[in-house]
This record gives sequence, C-alpha cells and structure tokens, in this order.
Amino acid sequence: MPTVLCYGDSNTHGTRPMATLDDLGRFARAERWPGVMAAALGEGWEVIAEGQPGRTTVHDDPVEGPHRNGLTVLPAVLESHRPIDLVIVKLGTNDLKPRFAVSATDIALSLGKLVRVIRASGSGPVGGAPDVLVVAPPPVLEAGCLAEIFAGAAVRSQALSAHVAREAGRQGAGFFDAGAVIEVSPLDGVHYESEAHQRLGKALAEAVRRRFGEG
Repeated sequence: MPTVLCYGDSNTHGTRPMATLDDLGRFARAERWPGVMAAALGEGWEVIAEGQPGRTTVHDDPVEGPHRNGLTVLPAVLESHRPIDLVIVKLGTNDLKPRFAVSATDIALSLGKLVRVIRASGSGPVGGAPDVLVVAPPPVLEAGCLAEIFAGAAVRSQALSAHVAREAGRQGAGFFDAGAVIEVSPLDGVHYESEAHQRLGKALAEAVRRRFGEG
C-alpha cells in the first residue's frame, strides 16, 4: 500500500476562507483536498494530511511563532510517518507575507531545500529516499481581512509557479501547478472554497497515479 504524505499549510489543513481574523473554521476531512484525493485514489492507498496554518518553507515567523517553520518540523514529521513512498510539498503562500521580505525565486529555492531534506531523510521504503511532488500554490489576492498581512504579495505570487517549476526540475522532483486548476477565494484572497478543494484533490489524484506509473 503506497503511503502519500501531504505536507502543507492552512490550505492542506482545510482552513475555510476567513471573513475576520478570528474565523477558525475548517472544512470536514472529506472536503479537504487530501481527503478528496484519498477518495479519488481509492482503496490501497494511505494518504496522510499534515497541514499547519501559517507554515512557511524555512522561516521562523516573528509574529506567529518559530514553530511554523516548515524546515524545522519536517524531519520529525518524516520520521513519525515512515516509510513514505511520496511526499507532496505544498508550501510557499505564507512566505509571500511582507514580514519575510523574500522573492519568488527565494521561495522556490527554499522549496528546493525541503526537497533535499526529504531525499536525505531515509524515510522512504527500506530506508531509501521518498519520491517528491512539489505543488506551486495558486496566486493570491490582496483581499478582505488578510489584505494587509499579504500586502504586495499578489504581484510576486504571479511569478511563483514558473520559479517553482524550474527549481523542482533542478532537484529532479515532480511538479504540479495548482493555479492551473483552482483560484483562491475572493473573500480573503488566500484560502480555497470547497469547490476548489474538490478540483485540486481530484487533479492531484491523477498526478499521483501518473507518478506511480498508473496514469
């Protein structure tokens, strides 16, 4: 039974689009894209959803806490779930916040660093390297209650997919452009509506099957 680990942020966690910063709503497990993907893959697959709101690629968050650094947490997550056949890395949106002051190129390079850590972890079958599929998030909007937190991010996010695709190629990892199948909610400009989770989960199920030579 292949094991797929989905390593991401609030959109992997299933956070609903937010009307205010106090909104803590979360879609039901079956509505979140990892759950949709698992249902589309069917029996014989184990899908592990590891999504944390606010998670970055490699940055300690000076406002929301260093525990949101995806690089710091990653080795423990890999060790706790091994053996893992495939890791889907879906991060980068939170790096667009102006508090981190990084470019689309730097975000892509940070994702490349995560790929190298995964490959060197020995968390794959028989202590080998898991396969990796890097998912570029869709462009964000500066809207609603998150507009100021993501000030200036909309323009930079437009270039992110191309940079992530290039870096995934350099690392020999798979690549998927989420922006080709979904858009963010206009309510807060960052999170996905239920319909987007459905589309993304089904599209990623197809991408995973192709990665395993089944598509």
